[in-house]
Amino acid sequence: MQLRALLLASCTAALVAAFAHASVPLPASAPQPAQAHAQRAPAAAPTAAPRAAVAPAPQAPPPVPLLWKVSGGAEGAGAGTGADVYLLGSFHLLKPTDYPLAAEVDAAFADAESLLFEMAPEELESPALALQMGQAALRVDGTRLDSQLPADTARKLQAWFAANADGLQATGLTPQALQMFEPWFVGLTVSIVAMTRAGLDPALGLDRHFADAARRAGKPTAGFETGAQQIAFLDGMDAAEQLQLLDEALGESEQGDRELQQLHAAWRAGDAATLWDGMATEMQRDYPDLYRHVNVERNDAWLPRIEQRLQAPGDDDTLVVVGALHLLGADGLVEKLRARGYRVERICAACETPH
Repeated sequence: MQLRALLLASCTAALVAAFAHASVPLPASAPQPAQAHAQRAPAAAPTAAPRAAVAPAPQAPPPVPLLWKVSGGAEGAGAGTGADVYLLGSFHLLKPTDYPLAAEVDAAFADAESLLFEMAPEELESPALALQMGQAALRVDGTRLDSQLPADTARKLQAWFAANADGLQATGLTPQALQMFEPWFVGLTVSIVAMTRAGLDPALGLDRHFADAARRAGKPTAGFETGAQQIAFLDGMDAAEQLQLLDEALGESEQGDRELQQLHAAWRAGDAATLWDGMATEMQRDYPDLYRHVNVERNDAWLPRIEQRLQAPGDDDTLVVVGALHLLGADGLVEKLRARGYRVERICAACETPH
């Protein structure tokens, strides 16, 4: 569970959202789904007897935000310029009921002059990104995926194909075509189908929401990383990690994808402790090298960019929107910035003890 959770809720979630938003072009030699891109005529609505008016369901409260404000004051760091940075923990695929957002999140966006994402919005929204993923994931030795899979994983995959034909077709892929790809790519495909089945939509993800809002408001945006860097991480996973990612995705699908629902519920509740325990603690123990590469090294690489914003002349504020795991725990950006002497406070009207 932990490996899949880490990838979905942190390091490559923005990339997953981009992949989910666009079908991956298949190589010329791949079997093409006959109806994958066909336009379906809308079905005629059945005639029903008139019903009494039903009162609309009460609107759910907005999600409790994972939002922190970082202010200048790093000792010996030349801070104190008046520039602030807001750190917002994202869930990259959301539901319509996750909007509107909390008032403090909208206020942070209004206060910020610019935004920073894991990946620049113009690249995240480019159709070329899904093509790059597909090219990187192609098997180059002429073997089929099944030849690499343990017997139990192969059985789960065939059962998943049979149970998810419609969802797979919506991605533009077929069971035959997936035999041409590496396990990490197939594991992400299984996860994407599960997310959409659970009602999670990449078009509603927090990154895309604020990228669109910044575009409308004329606010500049930038990214910490490129798509090529995130793809290289996935493609650089060793064989055992890739197989575990696929096996976990298939296992969760058989159990009704409770993990996805739990992660989304924890994000919606602003429950930093559950998110951390559910994503990172066992990953640190079982996959220390992968955890370091996924989380620690990337957070360390992002810190100088954040500090540049904090120490820049003037008082232009920045809203940083990244996967929630990057903000949490001793290795998260929140604690790393605190350790450097910055004032960091959680902004959460619904929290009893923000910290």
